[in-house]
Amino acid sequence: MSHYIALDWGSTNLRAWYYRDGDAVESRRSEAGVTRLNGRSHQQVFDEITHGWPVNAVPVVMAGMVGSNAGWKAAPYLPCPLTLDSLATQLTAAGENRWIVPGLSVSRRDNHNVMRGEETQLLGAQTLAPAELIVMPGTHSKWVKCEARRVIDFRTVMTGELHHLLLNHALIGTGLPQQQPDAAAFQRGLETGINDPSLLARLFEVRAQHLLGALAPGSVSDFLSGLLIGHEVASQAAQSALSGPVTLIASEALAQRYQAAFALLNIPLQWLAGDSAFQQGIRRIVDDLTL
Repeated sequence: MSHYIALDWGSTNLRAWYYRDGDAVESRRSEAGVTRLNGRSHQQVFDEITHGWPVNAVPVVMAGMVGSNAGWKAAPYLPCPLTLDSLATQLTAAGENRWIVPGLSVSRRDNHNVMRGEETQLLGAQTLAPAELIVMPGTHSKWVKCEARRVIDFRTVMTGELHHLLLNHALIGTGLPQQQPDAAAFQRGLETGINDPSLLARLFEVRAQHLLGALAPGSVSDFLSGLLIGHEVASQAAQSALSGPVTLIASEALAQRYQAAFALLNIPLQWLAGDSAFQQGIRRIVDDLTL
């Protein structure tokens, strides 16, 4: 199927693409995520982002938090292990010719996890940059174990959210000036996080360092970022038996930070932009969609 519309509708942002003859002829962005509708309905936001596009003539496939219980219509979580190619057969209808991609879940005594939106990127990644371990950093980083096109297991690490909370709502960030980029501070934090598993003890030291003059007050954010990312990568990589390169799905800026962490551990890495992975995943779903 060569004509369709794709929406990546998350909690805080919304991205949309219109495809004609298999090519994206137009893309649009909005800050109207499902938690930022500002009194509008999902239908109104949808109409705005797709204005002028043939929404009644081509399939519309949506992924992300639009399928959560806070979204337009709740789509189920599919239990893992799961073959990613089966996503297209288990879409949730959200109107005439409109579909929402389901999320994925793991529910075991030793691991309870869910994801929404990332499953579509995973499907795209297994075409563009297949790997046994796929890492998707962000507010809630996902570490996904795959076998061929099957998702076997995944974990979530709250690295991005923890950085925000500590810097803005904890003692670590109290009284700090505006933060400035500091590559050296990030690298030092990264090395600390990778080589010392005692993260909880190290966190208070972030504040103590700048109080004692060992860390510039304007560099706390980058040092803390390095500390958290280093700990995440070291702890999660230690649990994974790697036989090949890891695929990293991230923005360029975030990818650079994680690439530095993987380099310190001598783990080969291949990078894939999030938008590229998502669009390839949607393309696969649309190709398998039976109307």
